[in-house]
Amino acid sequence: MIKINNLTKKFGLSISLDSISCEFNKNESIALMGANGAGKTTLIRSILGYYHPDSGEVLINGLNPIKDRVKVLDNISFVPQLPPPIKLSINELISYVHISSKVDKGLILHFANEMKLDVKSNLHKSFFKLSGGMKQKLLIAISLAKKSDVIIYDEPTANLDPKARDDFYRLLKQNEDEKVLLFVTHRLEEVRDLVNRQIYMDLGKITKDERV
Repeated sequence: MIKINNLTKKFGLSISLDSISCEFNKNESIALMGANGAGKTTLIRSILGYYHPDSGEVLINGLNPIKDRVKVLDNISFVPQLPPPIKLSINELISYVHISSKVDKGLILHFANEMKLDVKSNLHKSFFKLSGGMKQKLLIAISLAKKSDVIIYDEPTANLDPKARDDFYRLLKQNEDEKVLLFVTHRLEEVRDLVNRQIYMDLGKITKDERV
C-alpha cells in the first residue's frame, strides 16, 4: 500500500532521509522508532505529501502524495503527537470532518463513546480549550471512524490515562484488518502487543527492520 523508493530529503546541508527504501503492506502494524533527529517525522510528512523529496519517490496505492494529494489523504488518517490548534467547537469539527471526508457522524460519536469521551455534554466547547486527553480521544475517534486504509499515530498515547490507553488498544485490535497501522513511538512497550513489525531509524537511514 505504501512504497518508498530511494527517498532522500535534505534541509540545507542536513540530510534528514538518506536514500530510504521500504514497503508497508495491508495487515501490517509497524512501530517506527529512533532517537530525535533520526528522520521519523520527515518520513511521515513525506508520506502525507507535506514534503517534496530531493530524490526518490513515495507511492500510496500507486498514487503520488504530492500530485494526487486529495485522493491520497482520503485514504489516510493521521493523529499527530501535538493536537492542532483548531478553534472550532466539537460540533463544528465533527460536521467539518463529515462534510470534507464523508465520515459518518454517528460513527465518530460511537468511537468517542468507546473512548469514554462525553461528546454530547461538550458539543459547543472549543476543541482548542479541551484537555490534552480529550483532544486525543476525539482525534482517535475520528481516525477510526474514517475507515482509512492507512492510519498513522504519532505518540498516540502521550496524553491518555491508563484506562483510555486500554480502550485505544482494544479498538485498534477490533479495527486493524486490511489496514496499515503505523505508530511513531519512543515507547515500544506501549505498542508491543499491537505491532507485527519494528523499524528503527538513525541518521536518516533504516538501521533495522524486523518482523515480530
